[in-house]
Amino acid sequence: MTLTALTPAIAALLAGLIILVWSADRFVLGAAATARVLGVSPLVIGLTIVSLGTSAPEMFVSTMAALDGAGGLAVGNAIGSNIANIALVLGVTALVAAIPIQKKLVKKEIPLLLLVTIIAGLVLTDLTLDLFDAIILIIALVLAVYLLFQQTSDSGEAIIDEDEQAAIDAMPTKHAVFWLVAGLAALMVSSKMLVWGASTIASAFGISDLVIGLTIVAIGTSLPELAASVTSALRGHHDIAIGNIIGSNIFNLLAVLPIPGLIAPLVIDSEVMSRDYAMMLGLTLALIIIIALSYRRGAIPRVTGLLLLASYVGYMGLLYTQSI
Repeated sequence: MTLTALTPAIAALLAGLIILVWSADRFVLGAAATARVLGVSPLVIGLTIVSLGTSAPEMFVSTMAALDGAGGLAVGNAIGSNIANIALVLGVTALVAAIPIQKKLVKKEIPLLLLVTIIAGLVLTDLTLDLFDAIILIIALVLAVYLLFQQTSDSGEAIIDEDEQAAIDAMPTKHAVFWLVAGLAALMVSSKMLVWGASTIASAFGISDLVIGLTIVAIGTSLPELAASVTSALRGHHDIAIGNIIGSNIFNLLAVLPIPGLIAPLVIDSEVMSRDYAMMLGLTLALIIIIALSYRRGAIPRVTGLLLLASYVGYMGLLYTQSI
């Protein structure tokens, strides 16, 4: 297939990514503002709508991929986004600004992320993702949200950026409902465009939908985390910068990964465990080491950002050499 023949697919992929990132932000803002009008507390909004909202692009893309029979793309999207969040997003954020480490990360979020990563690995060890596996992950999601709610409620800490909270409070009810509906519709349409474009390109070049999910789609759906983390770091909101990454990774494994299992049983390639899950687990363990060392020093140094980016480039290179 010539490049000219692929032009519609490439255009759909690029347009889908752009609209997806934009509509996810609008949808989350509209949903949060609507919840505020209905009397939901800021704490609950932050732990549910806003936190899950960082994984909204991955959730919608995985749903459309599973419905279209591209389950490998859905799994690749979930795992690839977690790899990108640590190696790419945190790497770039650390280069932009040295990130101080909060004590709560060491005591709460990091242990939970490691536990969730191990649970996901146990679910995938038989190289299948079915309804039973999906139910296990969803139960873990409910428990994770409950634990985060309990610990956050007890500490009284804010989990929403001040500017984001101000935007939620200032949005009129009719605008909130409009963006809730319009954002949801745009998410569905853009996800469909992205999956169709990605699948078409993958088929044309003989690349598996898994690899497309691990690369182009994962990077594209991680753009909200990249933008949010870099912006927060530049504003000095360092706890929110790294919290976005950790929270997104937890929700990717517990809210995004189960989606193919809920729609249709999926057989997973062995490379998912030996290469991709191993990379994700390795980066998660590396993140624990980085945070432990940086906690003593006071901040994640910029050289760590370079090392993380180098690991991501190396992983992309491995995927490329194995796919040709």
